[in-house]
Amino acid sequence: MKSRFLSGPYVLWMVLFTLIPLGVVFYYAFTDSVTGAFTLANLGSMVNYWPIFLRSIWLSIFATVICLIIGYPVAYFIAHCKPTTQRLLQMLVMLPMCMSFLLRTLAWVALLEDTGIINNVVMSLGLESLPLIRNNGAVILGMVYNYLPYMILPLYTVLMKIDNRLVEAAQDLGCNSRQIFSKVTLPLSIPGIVSGITMVFVPAVSTFYISQKLGSPDTILIGDVIEMQFKSAYNPNLGAALSLVLMVLIFICVGIMNRFSDEDEEGMVTV
Repeated sequence: MKSRFLSGPYVLWMVLFTLIPLGVVFYYAFTDSVTGAFTLANLGSMVNYWPIFLRSIWLSIFATVICLIIGYPVAYFIAHCKPTTQRLLQMLVMLPMCMSFLLRTLAWVALLEDTGIINNVVMSLGLESLPLIRNNGAVILGMVYNYLPYMILPLYTVLMKIDNRLVEAAQDLGCNSRQIFSKVTLPLSIPGIVSGITMVFVPAVSTFYISQKLGSPDTILIGDVIEMQFKSAYNPNLGAALSLVLMVLIFICVGIMNRFSDEDEEGMVTV
């Protein structure tokens, strides 16, 4: 009885801010914007937006892979530093998150613009300005910069908790540094990898501000389309249907990643 009482605030929070909003999304997704009657027309129009869905998923996967490639060595390095150094490096990783997401993105606009800081330096050297903005590369760069801490922190947490005695045992059995990493460290860090991938991919695939400021009309993402349905086009029913399909796709992707994680954890350390 006591445990049920203590879980009350959490249950209330989930009902008010998760279940009810999801119910509203479902209602609008399956109703007509004019009459309010039940309809599948909103979901039927998804065919027109599949290229944008695929572009959003592709760019998000690309950004997530880059975050993993950059974040894993950083997290590994931090986890093997002295405790005081770890706290300092943790603070430096989280420091950009203390600044507004909008300001961080606008800072990259100032850097990458045709008349921005980088191109001013390039042109001062007598070279032509570089196409650094309004393309897929700029959008991916914005995603990586904004979401990289969400990859580093879960990886650092897992790597820091790896028992050093396992590494010593692998050394005693004759493993070199590469074998220790591939057979001990990497398998034990799979939960952190899956958690980091999830925390980066989910916000990246639904982002809209980054693509608006760093991209072009050719790099419009599904988050931009959803925002337009609620603001300029004012078709919340279609926007809700797009949101519903995006949510289902995210659940599928996360489920696939968790399945691979479960399979890898079965035989975790194989020295």
